[in-house]
Amino acid sequence: MRVLVAPDKFAGTLTAVEAAEAIAAGWRRQAPDDEVVLAPMSDGGPGFVDVLHASLGGELLAVVAEAPQGHEVPATILMVGDTAYVESAQACGVHLTGGKLGEFGTTVGVGRLLLEAVNAGATRVVVGLGGSGTNDGGAGLLAALGADADVSLDVGGIFLDGVTTADLSIARGMVDGIEIIAATDVDNPLTGLFGASKTFGAQKGLDEEMQVLMDGILEQWAAATDRRLALEPGAGAAGGVGFALLLLGGRRVSGIGLVAEAVGLAGRAREADLVITGEGAFDFSSRAGKVPAGVAAVAAEALRPCVALAGQVLVGPREMRALGMDAAYSLVDAVGEERAFRDPEGALTELAARVARTWSG
Repeated sequence: MRVLVAPDKFAGTLTAVEAAEAIAAGWRRQAPDDEVVLAPMSDGGPGFVDVLHASLGGELLAVVAEAPQGHEVPATILMVGDTAYVESAQACGVHLTGGKLGEFGTTVGVGRLLLEAVNAGATRVVVGLGGSGTNDGGAGLLAALGADADVSLDVGGIFLDGVTTADLSIARGMVDGIEIIAATDVDNPLTGLFGASKTFGAQKGLDEEMQVLMDGILEQWAAATDRRLALEPGAGAAGGVGFALLLLGGRRVSGIGLVAEAVGLAGRAREADLVITGEGAFDFSSRAGKVPAGVAAVAAEALRPCVALAGQVLVGPREMRALGMDAAYSLVDAVGEERAFRDPEGALTELAARVARTWSG
């Protein structure tokens, strides 16, 4: 049989590429006659560039970005023809902040990555959003492109307090004629109950009081720029980087949808007998634009069964089927939590071999 392996990253342990290779190794060990096709996936967050490079090829450009606290960090831009793929997490990811003090983090580095892409000759820039540790409404990104305001834009969201006017003309001129696409797994607005601060603030180190404060500050930022765009789906992605890209004339698309189209996932699924996906934690949040749900939807359209291999499976059979899965298998249940974290690659290979005994042939 032909097996299509299309997992997301296992956050903190394996990249999507590593996870796909581990699953393939285990499957081939148990069912050597099966054809295993790899299509590692991403929803726009960490690993976005690596996943697309694995499937599309292209040229990787090594650049230097600015981290949320201002120090330099290495980053990579993928050029495929005149399209550049940029991963915002490389410059503002939560792994760079340790999940702390998100109100002080800046997205200046994301703006500089965007400029590097334009200077490399891109006429279309796709920015993957997700896994951010910042909450500045994308103000730092715009500052890197020349935006100005009556407060400092490049030192973190907390310092937007009191903003009343902003001039984005230079920033917009820097990307004039460039198609900008924000690829994200969330459709949250910038502010409000489901906005960037209240929905994602806790994972960036914002306590409840700071979440309320930052939501009010981002309301001020929206009023100074474009309150209508602040309500658009995806404006709250990556702490408001989505909003900044909308202000520059960009448009938001589903991250998993974009990657699926780029790697030809639908065609590959139609040629397969079984589709395998996976991620670190398979829970009910997986339904909202995440890789497993996106892959399952593609498998369903192709009338192919889909199973998930995950670090943890936190949904029951009924919820699993609602997410489009025929079955889901937990790494922690199979090998224990200690082994799953100590040797994630070996443990995932072992789990895949067990699953192959059930599904192969």
